Amino acid sequence: MASLHRAILIAAMSAALLAAAACHRDDTAPVASTHPIPSSQPQLGDFGFDLAGMDRSVTPGEDFFDYANGNWVKTTQIPEDCSSFDSFASIAIETERHSRDIIEGAAANDRVTGEDKQIGDYYAAYMDEASIEAKGLRPMQPQLRAIAHIDDKHALARMLGGQLRTDVDLLNSTKFYTNRLFGLWVSQDLHHPGRYVPYLVQGGLGMPERSFYLDGGRMAQLREAYRAHIVTLLELAGIGDAPARAERILALETAIARVHATAEQTNNVQAGANAWKQKDFSQRAPGLDWTLFFDAAGLSAQQDFIVWQPSAVSGLSALVTSEPLQTWKDYLSVHALDRASPYLSKALADEHFAFYGTMLEGTPQQRQRWKRGIDATNAALGEAVGKRYVQKYVSVQTKMRAEEMVKNILAAFGKRIDALEWMSDQTKRHAKAKIAGLTVAVGYPDTWRDYRKLDVRRDDALGNVERAELFEYRRNLAKLGKAVDHREWYLLPQDVNALNLPLENRLIFPAAILQPPLFDPAADDAVNYGAMGAVIGHEISHSFDNMGALFDEHGELHNWWTPQDLKKFESAGKVLAAQFSAYKPFDDLSVNGNLTLGENIADVAGLATAYDAYQLSLQGKHPQNIGGFSPDQRFFLGFAQAWRSEYREAALRNQVLTDVHAPGRFRAQTVRNLDAWYRAFDVTQGQQLSLPPEQRVRIW
Repeated sequence: MASLHRAILIAAMSAALLAAAACHRDDTAPVASTHPIPSSQPQLGDFGFDLAGMDRSVTPGEDFFDYANGNWVKTTQIPEDCSSFDSFASIAIETERHSRDIIEGAAANDRVTGEDKQIGDYYAAYMDEASIEAKGLRPMQPQLRAIAHIDDKHALARMLGGQLRTDVDLLNSTKFYTNRLFGLWVSQDLHHPGRYVPYLVQGGLGMPERSFYLDGGRMAQLREAYRAHIVTLLELAGIGDAPARAERILALETAIARVHATAEQTNNVQAGANAWKQKDFSQRAPGLDWTLFFDAAGLSAQQDFIVWQPSAVSGLSALVTSEPLQTWKDYLSVHALDRASPYLSKALADEHFAFYGTMLEGTPQQRQRWKRGIDATNAALGEAVGKRYVQKYVSVQTKMRAEEMVKNILAAFGKRIDALEWMSDQTKRHAKAKIAGLTVAVGYPDTWRDYRKLDVRRDDALGNVERAELFEYRRNLAKLGKAVDHREWYLLPQDVNALNLPLENRLIFPAAILQPPLFDPAADDAVNYGAMGAVIGHEISHSFDNMGALFDEHGELHNWWTPQDLKKFESAGKVLAAQFSAYKPFDDLSVNGNLTLGENIADVAGLATAYDAYQLSLQGKHPQNIGGFSPDQRFFLGFAQAWRSEYREAALRNQVLTDVHAPGRFRAQTVRNLDAWYRAFDVTQGQQLSLPPEQRVRIW
C-alpha cells in the first residue's frame, strides 16, 4: 500500500510511477453536477478523531503512538489477506468497494460499449476461473517455446530486449520492481528537463532485493523456500529435472544480486544521473549484444539514456556472456511462469501466493479473486475506471476544501523559509522561487488517457495482461522526442497515495486520499490539518528533502545552495538519521536512518508546516476545547492517527530492510521535534520521547 509514499526512482526521475498517455486522450472532464454532496457529520467520532482508539493510560511523552492509537492496536486484527493494516489501508478498502461497483457493473452489462466494455471484458476474463482452468498452460506455450528455441547469445539478447517493460510492484505501487533483467522508465531528463529520456535500471531478481540472496539468518531460510518455489513452478509446467534447474537458477540470481546496487546506493540521485549514449553500452557494459537488445526493445533509434545503476548494468551484461545459455533459458522460463501465474490455473496462482504472500510477507490468506480482479483491471485500465470513480464518488466540495488547505500550507512553508535563521538570503531566494513555482494537482486530471488501441478480450485473461503491459510500454516510448507534458498524472484518482515530482516541481494528490481518517470536510480543522495537512506538507517538503533539495525551481539538477548553508542542512539531516536509527522494531533490527532520511525530513518539515498553516487559518481566533482536548492537542492527535498501523513480523522486517519509509509507529513519534507538542501535552524532561530543545531537529 502506497499512501503518501514515493520510491526513490520516482523522486529522482520525476514521472516514473505509472506510464502516461503519449497518444490520444479523451478530454472529457468529469461533470460536476454528478458528484456527491459530502456529509455534514464527521465519519469518526464527534470531531473526526477516533477517541475509542486511544490508550489514555499511556503518557504522551513516553509513547505518543500508543497514547493516540494503543487501544486501536489492541483491538484491530490484521485482515487475513493482508500483511499489514493501517489508516491508508482502511481508506483503500472503501475505495476498492467503489471500484468494484464500477467494474462489476460494466462486466454485468452486455450492452456497454467503448471503455465500459473494455473494463467489463477485462474483469470478466480474469474472473472466468473455469475457462482459465480448462486452458491450463496453453496460453503460456508460445512464450515457453520461444525461450526453448533460443540457440545462441544473440538470440538471448533479442529475447531480453523484447521483454523490456515498465514494471511496478503491485504490493507497493510506488516501489519499482522487475524480475526482468532490466527495467525501463521514460521520464524527464535529469540533465535536460525539457525532454524525455529512457532510464535503464537494474532488475532480474525473483526476491525483493540483493540482501535476500546474500545475508544469513532468516534470508537463508527464505532462499531455501525460494528454491522450492522454483522447483514447484517447473514441475507444474511439466519441465523435467526441476531440482537441478532450480539450483542453477538460484545460483544465477545470486550472481545477479552480487552486482546489484544497494538500496542506499540507489537512493543517491547524483550517483544515478549517468548519461550514456547508445554507443557507450558496448564499451561500458560489454557482454550483452546491445544493438540487438535495443532493436528488440524498440529503442534502436534512441541515442540518449540515463543509466541509474551503472555498475549493476555492467555486471548484468557480463553475466549474459559468462553464464551458460541453458541456465539463462531456464531462468527466463521460470520468470515467465512466475509473472503469468496469477492469471493461470489455480495451482499456479496458489503457488505464487504461497511464496510471495505467505512466505515473504507472512500473509495467511490469499485475497478473494474479485479483489485481485479489481487490482488487475485498475492496473490495465486505471484512468478509465478513475473517470467513473470521480463522477460517482468524489465531491467537488471536498476537492475545493483540500485545494484551500494546500494554499494555506504553501503560504506557511514560504513564511518558514523567511524565518530560517541558519539560511543565507542567497539560498533563501532560490528556495522561495521554488515554492512560488510549485504547482499542485488535486483530485483528478483535467484530461484522461485514451485506451481505444488496447485490445481487450473477454476470453483471454493472460493475453489481456500481456497486451496491457505492452500498450503501456509503447505509450512510454511514444513520448521520446516530444515535449514534456506537464498535465500528466502518474497516480490514479482512486489511488490512496500522493506524489512529489521534483523534475516538474509539481505535486499530485488523488481524490481517494481525501477520506477519513486523513481528511473529512465535516471534521474539526485541527484534526484535518494534523492528518491531511501534514500529508500535504510532507509532499511539499519532499521538494526540499535531501534529494529534492538537489533540484532547483526549474526542475534542473544543480546545486543552488551556498556551501555553508548546505553543510548546515546536511548536519541537521545527520541528526535526524541518528534519531531514527535508534528505533528498534526488533532486538536484532533497527530502522535505517540513512535509507529513510528523505521521508523523515519530509515528515518533520511537513508536520511543522501544517501546524503553522493551521495557526494561520485561525486568523487570530481561539477555538474551544472539544472532547477535553485543546486545538493543538487535536492537531497532533490527528497526525498520530494518520500513522496508526499494524504489521505481520515478516512484512515489518521486509519494510525495515528495503523501504525508504520508516514504520508508522516511528513516523508518529516525529512530534518530538516540535516545540508546540511539548506545550500541548506538558511533556517534561526525562520522559522517553523528550528531547532537549537543542536536539530537536528543525530543518525547514
